[in-house]
Amino acid sequence: MFPIGKTSGSTLVAWLRGADAAQVVRVLASRPDAAVEPEPRSVGELADRLQRPASVALAIPRLTLPELQVAEGAAALAPATRDVLANLLDATDGERAHQLEAVLRELADRALVWPGGDGRLHVAAPLRQVWAAPLGLDAPLARLLADTTSTDLGRMLAAVGITSTGTKQKRLAALIDHHGDPDRVTALVAKAPAAARKLLEQRARQAPERSARILYGLPRPDPGPGERWALERGLLIRDGRWYGPARMPSEVALALRGTGWHAPFTPVPPAVRTRPVTGSAVDREAAAAAMAFAAHASSVLAACAAAPPARLKSGGIGARELSRLGKAAKCDDTVVRIALESAAAAGLLARDGDRVAATEAYDGWAEEEPADRLAVLLRAWWTLPLTPGGSRDEEGKALPALAGAPPRGGCVQARHGLLASAARLPAGEGATDPADLGALIAWQRPLADQLAQDVSPFATLVGESELLGVLALGALSPLGAALDADGPDTVAAACRRLLPASTGSARFGSDLTAVVAGTPSTPLVTLLDSVADREATGTASVWRFSPDSVRRALDAGHTADTLTADLAAIAVAATTEPLPQPLAYLIRDTARGHGRVRVVSAACVIHGAEPALLAELAAHRRLAPLGLRQLAPTVLISRTPPDETLAALRSAGYAPVAEEQDGSVRIERTRRHRATNPLPTPRRPAGARRKAVRVAGARTATDLTAVAARLLAAPQEAPEPDPDDGRPYASDTEEIIAGHARNLSFTDVRQLAHAVNEKQPITVEYTATSGNTTVRTLSRLELDAPYLHAWCHLRDAERVFTLSRIHGVMPS
Repeated sequence: MFPIGKTSGSTLVAWLRGADAAQVVRVLASRPDAAVEPEPRSVGELADRLQRPASVALAIPRLTLPELQVAEGAAALAPATRDVLANLLDATDGERAHQLEAVLRELADRALVWPGGDGRLHVAAPLRQVWAAPLGLDAPLARLLADTTSTDLGRMLAAVGITSTGTKQKRLAALIDHHGDPDRVTALVAKAPAAARKLLEQRARQAPERSARILYGLPRPDPGPGERWALERGLLIRDGRWYGPARMPSEVALALRGTGWHAPFTPVPPAVRTRPVTGSAVDREAAAAAMAFAAHASSVLAACAAAPPARLKSGGIGARELSRLGKAAKCDDTVVRIALESAAAAGLLARDGDRVAATEAYDGWAEEEPADRLAVLLRAWWTLPLTPGGSRDEEGKALPALAGAPPRGGCVQARHGLLASAARLPAGEGATDPADLGALIAWQRPLADQLAQDVSPFATLVGESELLGVLALGALSPLGAALDADGPDTVAAACRRLLPASTGSARFGSDLTAVVAGTPSTPLVTLLDSVADREATGTASVWRFSPDSVRRALDAGHTADTLTADLAAIAVAATTEPLPQPLAYLIRDTARGHGRVRVVSAACVIHGAEPALLAELAAHRRLAPLGLRQLAPTVLISRTPPDETLAALRSAGYAPVAEEQDGSVRIERTRRHRATNPLPTPRRPAGARRKAVRVAGARTATDLTAVAARLLAAPQEAPEPDPDDGRPYASDTEEIIAGHARNLSFTDVRQLAHAVNEKQPITVEYTATSGNTTVRTLSRLELDAPYLHAWCHLRDAERVFTLSRIHGVMPS
C-alpha cells in the first residue's frame, strides 16, 4: 500500500510548461486519475496530482518490462543524465539506444521520468519508494553524508589523499567528485588490505540490509579492521541515528561492480511461434467458443436459480456443489467457476442465508438474447480482481468459488497484458501454441499475478480466454478487441456480430430426443426443461424424453393435449413433419396413468377409483415404511406426510398426484429462489478500476486536448485562497474544509470539496487518534465541520472523521 502524499514537483511543473499540448494530452491520457473532476486549474495542480504516491502506484503495474527496468535504473541513479543511464543499461548506441529513447518517451508520457532543464533525468519522488533498493543499490553519497560534520568529511578526504579546505559543502562536493569516478574508486580499493577489499567487493553485489533504529544506551558493534578502513575513506557510511551494518553509497557499489556490469534491459519482447490464420477462421472459432460458454453459463445460473448451492461455513461454494452444478450444466469445473464469479460480479447472484441464489436481475438477464447475456458476463470477467479459473492454492488444496478472497489487482493487469500481447502478433497470424503468449504477458505486465497451479506462465488465464472466445487460434478475436477498447456498447456489438440470435425451434427424433442447433431461446429452454432431461449443451443442445420427465410436466399442470400442441408448435417451426410417433405415444401413455392415484393431506390419505390398485399399494413391500392402512376399498391412510408419500409412490413406479383440500389437483410449480444480499466479494483495487474510470468518468481525446490547452494558458501557479485573508473560494465547501483540514494542500481541498458537493466517493489517508494511518474509501459524504460523516468501506460501517486528521485525498 502506497500512502497518499504531497510533493512539490517543481521540475515537473517546469517540464510540463515547456511541453507542447500534444505531450500534455498524452500525460493526461496515460494517467486518467490526474484529469478526473474537479479539473486541475493550473500546471502546478496537475503536477501535484501526478506526483502523489497513490497516483504513481496506479501507473506502475501498467508498465512493460523495459519500462520498469528503465524506471528502476533511473530511480537508482536519480538525478542522472541520459548518457549515464544509457551506460548503466548498455544502451549507448545502435538499436538499443533507439529503444531506450522510446522507453524514456513512454515514461515521460506517464510523468514518471522526464528530462529537466539541467540536462538530467528527473524521477517522480514516489517512484523511488517502489524499490527498497533499486538495482540492489543503496542511497547516493550525498544523501548518506547529509548529516556528516565538516570535520569528518575532512578526515575522509585526507584518507583518500585529497587536501580539503573550505566549507562543508565544498568538502562534500570534493568527496562526491572523487567517489563518482569509477577509476579512482577501483584504484583506491586495489590498495586496500585484503580484508577490506574482500568486504567491499562482497557488499557491492549485495542488496543493502535494512537498518534498525538504535536503542538508547545500546552499544554499537565495533567494526572490524576491514570495515574500519572503508569507513575512514567514505567507501562505507555509518549513520549515527541507526543501528545496523554500514551502508555502501551507490557510486561506490557501481564502481566496484566494474565497467562490464550492466543493469538488465530487455527492450525486445520474447519471440512467439506463429502460424497464418484468416480473420474468418478466427471469427468462427471465437463464435463457437463463445456460444458454448454462453450456453453453459446459462445452464449453470439456471441450476443456481432452481436449486441454490449451499455455502461452506468458511465461505464460498465447495467442490461438492461445484460438481453438482457442473453435472447439471454438462460442463467442467473451470466453466462453472468463471460463470459463478462473473455472474456474482454482474449482480446476477447474491447471498441468501447459507446459500447463493439468483437475484431479480437474473430474471431480466435470462430473458435477453444470448449475445447480450454473454456481453454482461464478459464485461464482469474483464474487471474481476481475481482469476476465476484458479482452483488450487500454493499447497495444492482445492479453493472454493465465490469465497471473497482478497482482491489482486495484478490479475486485472494480467488480462490487459494478454490482450496487449495478442495484439502485438503480426496481422493475419496467431500463436502456434497459445501457451507461448504467457512469456509475452510477463514482458507486457511484469508485475501481474501468476497462479501457483500454472505449469506454464499464465496458463490458466490463457485457457480462460480461449473458453470465452477472447482468444481464438492463438490470435485476438473481435471479442478481445472489443474488451480492449473497453466500451459496453462495443462489447455488446461484437457479441451480436459473432453469436446468432436464439432459436425457438427444435428437431425431434424417434429416439425420444430433441436437438436444438445454436442457442435455444428462454421460452424454448423452459418448455423442454419442464418435459425432458437435458443431456448436452454447447453449439447444439440435446434433451431426452422419458416417463419420469413427462410425468414431471404433468405434475406441473400440463395436460397431454397441451404438451403435444406445444411440442408440435416448436417442431413445426423446425420441420414440416409432426411429432415422432414414439414421443406422442409416450405422452399419451404417461398421461393415461397420471392421476390414477390421488394423495390428499390428512397426514395423509390416499384414495382412488380402483380397489385393486389400492389393495396393491397396501401390500407393496417397498411402501411398507409409509405405514399404509386400508380404510375402504378405495381409501388408504398413511402415517407419512404427503410430500414424502408422493415421492415414495413415484419411486415405486406409480404416478400419483397431489390433491388440494377442496378436491382439485394441486399444481406443482418450482419455487424460484431470488436473493437480495450481495455476496461478500472483495472491492476491486483502484488499479482494477482503471478501465471503468476511462469509460464512465474519463474524457475523450477532444476533451483532453481542451484541458491541455487551458492548463498551458493558465498562470503558472493558480492562487490558493486563504480563509484568513478573505480571498475567494470556488464554493463555501472549499472554504470550510480549508479552514479545518490544515494538513491538506489546496489541490486536496478542491477534490474533497468536489466529492462532498457531487456526492461522489473519495479515497483519503487518515490518521486515527491511536496514531495508525490507513487509506480508506469513503462514500455518502456529509460535511459537519470540523467533522466529516461518511460510509467507510474499510470498516463497512458509518464513521465520523476529523478533517484535521485527513492528510491526503485522491479520487476513488
